[in-house]
Parts: sequence; structure tokens; C-alpha cells
Amino acid sequence: MEIFNYPQSIKIQNNNIRYYRQGSGECLVFVHGITTYSFIWKSVIAYFTNKYDVIAIDLLGCGDSEKDLQEDFSLKRQAHLIKDLLSELQIEKAHLVCHDVGGGIGQIFAVNYPKMLYSLCLINSVAYDFWPVQPIIAMRTPIIRQLAMASLDFGVFSLIIKRGLYHKDKCNDELMSYFWKPFKDSSGKKAFLHFAKCLNNQNLLEIEKEISEIEIPTLIIRGEADVYLSSIIAEKLHKNIANSKLIRIKTAGHFLQIDEPEMLSHEILNHISNK
Repeated sequence: MEIFNYPQSIKIQNNNIRYYRQGSGECLVFVHGITTYSFIWKSVIAYFTNKYDVIAIDLLGCGDSEKDLQEDFSLKRQAHLIKDLLSELQIEKAHLVCHDVGGGIGQIFAVNYPKMLYSLCLINSVAYDFWPVQPIIAMRTPIIRQLAMASLDFGVFSLIIKRGLYHKDKCNDELMSYFWKPFKDSSGKKAFLHFAKCLNNQNLLEIEKEISEIEIPTLIIRGEADVYLSSIIAEKLHKNIANSKLIRIKTAGHFLQIDEPEMLSHEILNHISNK
């Protein structure tokens, strides 16, 4: 059974959130980053559904979740939304696997709700003040947002995705059809730009002290060919989280789920089974 064939929606804080769920056992929640949505875990999830209750969500403003531009899409808000989603689904505890800005969401969740986590996995994650990266910073300027809205097209977007991959040949028509789906209409493009505008590294700087107090088992995975986020981020997280392990994968870029899904899944499975 393919998890993405069975979409479910739930109203959290007056917003419809799309999620996909399959399997049984301890709960395992996958959280994507910016420019993506739940599909990014498509090649990964199959490794987990035979042993875990797997949930893949579309963050607020992403994928098929609500895209109300009056709402706050910040990392802090998203973390609290996930907490409320789990509570609504009567899930008391989960493993959290997070990518990109989803990693920032995971850090905020771990600091605020540590008793709700078995473990944490941060994949090519943002942290501290080493982000947002360009062109995200520029999106805060109204004129730049307008220009981006006018110029965001499939060709430019394809180059951004391809640059984020180690295995360039994986940037094919099928993959790009998934990436591009939310951008086919103006609502998806506007939601993406609003998400970028809401990103603020202050959300993570204000929990810097608490990050070093995280006690749950934490796995930090770095795709060494990531051109968007510095290796300093992973190294500092590993240094500051005592109960953490850092794994580097040479044959992966920013989108590690696409470059090396089997290797990534193997490392996550080892982590959550040995928590």
C-alpha cells in the first residue's frame, strides 16, 4: 500500500493540514523543508512502514495544506502546529525526522516538548544564525518578492533543484513534476514567498542555550555536497548536543532523500531502533 494514495486532512489552529499515515508501532513523523512538501520522503518511507506508525505532513503553506497568507508560517508556529496535530491524533510520543528548515522546526519542538519525543533526526538542517541563505533573505524586501513572483518559472526552479543534488541525473521530469506541483498556480507561489518572508533565524537563536540541554538521542546527518547550507551548522549542533551523533554522506547534496534514500533510511533506522 502506497502511503501517498491515502491523504488525510485535519483542522489544527483553524488551518487544514494535509498528512499521510501508514503502518503501526512507535510513531515516526517526517518533516520537510522549504521548496518541498511531504513528497520529498517518497523514496524513504517504504523502509519504515512495516515497523512504525509513519506520518508525513505538509507544513502550513506547503503541499496541499492551507495557504492563508494572513497566517504565520514561521518555524516556531509550525512546531506548535505539529504538537497540536500529534495531540489531536492522540499520539503521546514520536520520533521526529526533519530536513532543511524542518530541522529548525524539530529543534524548537525538542526544546518545548521533550517528553513527546523518543528521538530526533536532523538532516541538512538549519540552525543558529548561519541562515537564512540568499535568496531567502532578499524575499523579505517587497520589491524583490514581486520580482520573484513574476520570474519564478520552471526552468529557473529546475536549476535550483539540480544544484541541490549530488546525482544530477536524478533531476528528471518525474522528480521535477513533484517539486513544481505547488507552483503551478499563483496561490502556491505566493505561499512559498510568504513562507520565505516568515523565516527568521531569531526563532532558533532564542533557543540556543536550550539546544545544548537536549537529552534525547539526536542524529545529525550531513550531505557533504550541500551547496546551500554550511557544514559548520552540523558540526556546531553535534558539538552542542551531548547525546548526538554526526554522520556525513559524501554522495549526497542538500536533497539527501533523493540522492541516497537507501543509505539515509539505513542510518535513521539504526538511530531510532537503538534510541
